[in-house]
Amino acid sequence: MKILYLANHLNVGGISSYIFTLSKGMKKKGHVCFVASGPGELTPKLFREGVKYIPVPTDTKAEISLNVAVSFFKLRRKLKEHNIDIMHASTRVTQVLACLLKRSTGIPYVSTCHGFFKNRITRRIFPCWGDKAIAISEQVREHLMQDFSLPAGNIRLIHNGIDLDKFVMPPKEHINIQKNKLGLGSGPVIGIMARLSDVKGHVYLIKAMETVLAQFPATQLLIVGEGKMKGRLAGLSQKLGISKQVAFVPNILDTVDALCVMDIFVLPSLKEGLGLSLMEAMALGRAVIGSNIGGIKTLIADNISGLLVEPKTVAPLADAIIKLLRDPVKRQVYGSNAKVFIRENFSEEKMVLETERLYSECVKQD
Repeated sequence: MKILYLANHLNVGGISSYIFTLSKGMKKKGHVCFVASGPGELTPKLFREGVKYIPVPTDTKAEISLNVAVSFFKLRRKLKEHNIDIMHASTRVTQVLACLLKRSTGIPYVSTCHGFFKNRITRRIFPCWGDKAIAISEQVREHLMQDFSLPAGNIRLIHNGIDLDKFVMPPKEHINIQKNKLGLGSGPVIGIMARLSDVKGHVYLIKAMETVLAQFPATQLLIVGEGKMKGRLAGLSQKLGISKQVAFVPNILDTVDALCVMDIFVLPSLKEGLGLSLMEAMALGRAVIGSNIGGIKTLIADNISGLLVEPKTVAPLADAIIKLLRDPVKRQVYGSNAKVFIRENFSEEKMVLETERLYSECVKQD
């Protein structure tokens, strides 16, 4: 098959990583893969994997815009030129774009739903879910059926998969080098890797650190990510008097370099479709703590492969961190269990195979 992936951009992040992993995996299986998007840090990695890149101005949040129109006319020609069999969208903007392209060319498309959506009237009037919608967790699947009335037969549950060969703990020397690069000391590191958005719950983690530091003053908080809330989060750290123990760093292309320095990974999200960074931390054998919501509770078995806490809470989150800081053996056991769970259930190969089957169904039905 000839497959066109549509993305807003190729900057470091969950959706870009998903598209990269999926297109790389499909290429290995003999399919011809194209990615149409705005540029980003992952573009050179696509070239190295033999995935063809088509630059289009899709790096926008406006689903109806001049950028979408320009992308439509450019891609309509490319679809015919390359005899594309199927398109794959992963954001609202690219869903709308794919819908317009299908209406013009008849080429089928699927869309992946990575999280939970606001029930806006435009989504009801112009749903644009595609021939099939992929839900990355059971919670997202239920959300699509209950909140948007998608028939169960139009939704396929396919969990995100990751390249497990990549997530191997580096030697201690490398970890120490990374700590120095990130400006970290020798004390334990609590970490989060997520865009700086209120839905990711950074505020609760920073507030919890005030309690943690009262008992473990050498502890450090590493916040990896970019977003509009950085100023607010930095201000909160300053207000609480813990700014010297909180390090903000931008997105890191090789996520292992960030995850390997963390003793405990925390994802205190208020909503989460699944949690790619959480999956990566678990694959690396890190001890993890997450909110008891959405796809996170699909990943973490409480008191077996990590700890679950209720969202929007500070004291329980602080207690969970302190519990793991006090017990390095438990951290190791949870990390080992998490690693086994991810390797058995969330491999790149499984995601690629199940998605390939879905593509074949859509192409045959068309």
